[in-house]
Amino acid sequence: MFVVTIEYKVDLSQVEPHISAHMKYIEEYYQAGHFLLSGRKQPRTGGVILAKAESMAQMQAIVAEDPFFKADIADFEIIEFIASNSSAELAGFRE
Repeated sequence: MFVVTIEYKVDLSQVEPHISAHMKYIEEYYQAGHFLLSGRKQPRTGGVILAKAESMAQMQAIVAEDPFFKADIADFEIIEFIASNSSAELAGFRE
């Protein structure tokens, strides 16, 4: 399981032109079964994605496809963790 944090490194006005492509990317990875939850930070300085992948290498490859990454307008941090506890609704994601 992975938490991906995104932190904009440019003004929001420079992020806005990439939002549509970023949302298309997000939807593609929901459809592929990798993304589980996502959303913007509050205040709007970036975003957070809860994801699953086979390995850190696969998660890094997925992140590298993000239009924000390609445009070099955000910093990304990928945190791998073992989901050992959860609510009953998310029990299927425990390892």
